[in-house]
Amino acid sequence: MAISDVKEYAHLTEEEVDQLGRELDAIRAEIEESRGAKDAAYINRLIKIQRGLAAAGRVTLMAGTQSSKTRKPAIGLGIALLALHKILENMEIGHNVMHGQWDWMNDPEIHSSNWEWDTAQPAEQWKHSHNYVHHQFTNVLGYDNDIGYGILRMAREQKWSPYNLGQPVYNSLLALLFEWGVSLHDLDIERIRKGEKDPKEMKRQLKQIFRKGRNQIIKDYLVYPALAGRRWKTVLGANVTSNIIRNLWAYVIIFCGHFPDGAMHFTEEEIEDESRSEWYLRQILGAANFKGGPLLHIMSGNLGFQIEHHLYPDLPSNRYAEIAVRVRELCEKYDLPYTTGPLYQQYGQALRTIIKLSVPNSWTSSDQPEPPTPARDRKRRSDAERPHRRKELGGWSRAGAAARA
Repeated sequence: MAISDVKEYAHLTEEEVDQLGRELDAIRAEIEESRGAKDAAYINRLIKIQRGLAAAGRVTLMAGTQSSKTRKPAIGLGIALLALHKILENMEIGHNVMHGQWDWMNDPEIHSSNWEWDTAQPAEQWKHSHNYVHHQFTNVLGYDNDIGYGILRMAREQKWSPYNLGQPVYNSLLALLFEWGVSLHDLDIERIRKGEKDPKEMKRQLKQIFRKGRNQIIKDYLVYPALAGRRWKTVLGANVTSNIIRNLWAYVIIFCGHFPDGAMHFTEEEIEDESRSEWYLRQILGAANFKGGPLLHIMSGNLGFQIEHHLYPDLPSNRYAEIAVRVRELCEKYDLPYTTGPLYQQYGQALRTIIKLSVPNSWTSSDQPEPPTPARDRKRRSDAERPHRRKELGGWSRAGAAARA
């Protein structure tokens, strides 16, 4: 069920919501004040590890495949090392750097304005579709394009069409080709299909996507195989496989944070005159965590703390574990749900939703009340129809991006 009034849903008074906001602001202030050398050492060490994994993977594939005795183990190890390098670069490094989590260091090499990550979507477009749109309008139907990525029906309030019968297939393709699906995300295919997209902006974005995608293909599928000489097929296959592994992992982590049971959707009425405290409350209700140890959290970009990430997207990810303890205490204090569970459970619930919503609502049951209003085709909003972004959502600027293009 999509929520149109989070205060009423949470049974909180306006004063209680304001107090919750002040307590969450206090946590932010404490973390900002305590950032320092230990945090800087963490991200610098992680970047060194990630680059070391990349180098080790390339050397293993080049040297280890010279002998028939070591060829198969070397291929397997090389793929694993490259996949780990790509996962770390995308999840814990690139994603978080571009959120501005390390801008306070004033290091131009690790700054949201300069980082370009090892994936097909241009950083500028990702910062718009993710930092600005998704994090500001989390799970708001018609505003947040991450609800199904424009190809999946993920809420019972969304109008069903025969197209949705293919959701299990679309979902599988999205998982395998996740970086390429995400690369088209900021285009907003739905607005293009309806003729609502500015042609000039669409042309600019397509050129940018083409350049970034071309560079990724040249690097992974031409340059590195060519450097391998006679082993080019081995290196090509390893690059393809490591990219698929990274795609599958990123897809699972992201879906686990947004579509399990308990991650609520919202109607556009909810964000009318939304206060900062109400935005905080919506982030708690609209996200989901998963449980795991330190290594799992690092490999997932610390998005196992998705609730904390949505509350504080620009605070260092290595601090989310300590923040989570305090956020959970606040949820208990105000009797708010804190959605979490094992990784397999969270993804299983997301996958079940994908399958159930591939058919009309009347064909399936729901553990939530039926939508208060009929399901309908919710128009995707343009930037001009969206309110201004909150400061903690990053330094993205479409005007600045256009000037640089």
